[in-house]
Amino acid sequence: MTEVLVLIEAPQGKVTKPSLELLTIARSIGEPSAVVFGEADASVLAEYGAEKIYTYDDAAYGDFLVAPKAEALAALVAEKSPAAVLAPASTEGKEISARVALKTDSGWIGDAVDVSVDGGTITTTQSVFAGNFTVQSQVSKGAPIITVKPNSVTPEAASGAGTVEAVSFDVPDSAKTVKIVSSEARQSTGRPELTEAAIVVSGGRGTGGDFSEVEAFADSLGAAVGASRAAVDSGWKPHTFQVGQTGKTVSPQLYVANGISGAIQHRAGMQTSKTIVAVNKDDEAPIFELVDFGVVGDLKTVLPQATEAITQRKG
Repeated sequence: MTEVLVLIEAPQGKVTKPSLELLTIARSIGEPSAVVFGEADASVLAEYGAEKIYTYDDAAYGDFLVAPKAEALAALVAEKSPAAVLAPASTEGKEISARVALKTDSGWIGDAVDVSVDGGTITTTQSVFAGNFTVQSQVSKGAPIITVKPNSVTPEAASGAGTVEAVSFDVPDSAKTVKIVSSEARQSTGRPELTEAAIVVSGGRGTGGDFSEVEAFADSLGAAVGASRAAVDSGWKPHTFQVGQTGKTVSPQLYVANGISGAIQHRAGMQTSKTIVAVNKDDEAPIFELVDFGVVGDLKTVLPQATEAITQRKG
């Protein structure tokens, strides 16, 4: 089978869920090979189908921004001529993959929500123009370089050889022009990462700045907490919580919008969610045009009842 390179993200050595999703997708295309900069649990990668694991441990990959990683991955693509290169649709994943596409003269597709193969031709599905259109795309030149949104597939284990191969690459000085002088790990909230969560519960202007009901409901579901632009602009939540065109794009299995009108700015960041539920007092709110289930009511009344019911069922 033809090799498929998968860019792995593993902060503090822990392989992310989107990376496991990519390995699952890669198996439908060819033979998955994980590409790791730094450390990652090889046994986990093998458990999800990685036949080979290319590791790079040069300090340059951690001391500088994405350029060294892009240079190394481009060289690997040129050497291996893979059927495709898959990367997470994260900020870093998008920048590295785009640079690799440019350096290898290959086509680049971003934010895919589905990847399929028919007769050896790889086709991706994307949601574009603020989610108003769904398109299918194919690369016409080079190896397809594709970033995939989190939660596009469910990670499925499939034993791979997991053969580790340390790769040596001489990072050029031109890739070391921007150095990281300090970094600080974000404090954990105990909730899932917003862009990776299978369930996201968001609050908007209708919360009045009090997210306690939203957070309690999210915790009962083991969900991440998001916010609309109105809530962020009002100072109720930091920008890292914002879901929307100028915030984060999420595609969870379940998205619950509370007190959010459903402006196009917000819809662009969440309408590829598999199931959408909205709670809003205004029965004419635009969000109801998009949802699978809608509740017309005050979130401060509805959410506590829902939280109590879920807690009782779990008990």
